[in-house]
Amino acid sequence: MQQAPEAMTLKVIAHIHTAFPTKFGIPRQSGLVEELRGEIIFTPEYRNPDALRGLEDFSHIWLVWQFSGAVRESWSPTVRPPRLGGNTRVGVFATRSPFRPNPLGLSSVKLEAIEQRPDVGPVLIVRGADLMDGTPIYDIKPYIPYADCHPDAAEGFTGQTRTHHLEVSCPEALWQTVPEADRAALQGVLASDPRPSYQHDPQRVYGMEFAGLEVHFTVDGAQLTVRDITLL
Repeated sequence: MQQAPEAMTLKVIAHIHTAFPTKFGIPRQSGLVEELRGEIIFTPEYRNPDALRGLEDFSHIWLVWQFSGAVRESWSPTVRPPRLGGNTRVGVFATRSPFRPNPLGLSSVKLEAIEQRPDVGPVLIVRGADLMDGTPIYDIKPYIPYADCHPDAAEGFTGQTRTHHLEVSCPEALWQTVPEADRAALQGVLASDPRPSYQHDPQRVYGMEFAGLEVHFTVDGAQLTVRDITLL
């Protein structure tokens, strides 16, 4: 049997455009904030509509992508998951940390529509993505419920953290500065607690860029209060 090469070259087939110009605030997993809208635009070599034939029959898809904001020359066998307070070390292959031998991410997103645009060809409109704006995508596969869904799967340490949510308070005058199409998504992002998990100072004002806005907020216990929203 011919031995497979130890290294291979991956081609970027597309980039995704989202509301997050930086890593801060991005949901920790895909699907946590389904209101988040993203557009997947293919690179010129892969804009052939035939490559997407039949994809419209699936409601969800898998994205294989690069942690483009966390590429490093080296890796560590253990990492400290933020949701465990940043102090407990876990094997990197027991996490979804970006600091891995191959900086690849895997996300399941809802496929809302496939649009044909004269300037860029087919565009996938997705919901629930946990990716930074401009993230390179290496592959797209259909989500197959009977094979991909395992309701009885053990969830490891993530069972301690998956129900973490905040109550969001925002003055109506500030809320009106947010475009109506972005309000539900921003509400979901803030409720999911975008802070680093190891920071708990109720006096600290955090700043998050979202969809052309700068959102400043504080968190006291389970209450997040929006302090200011400005246009970038």
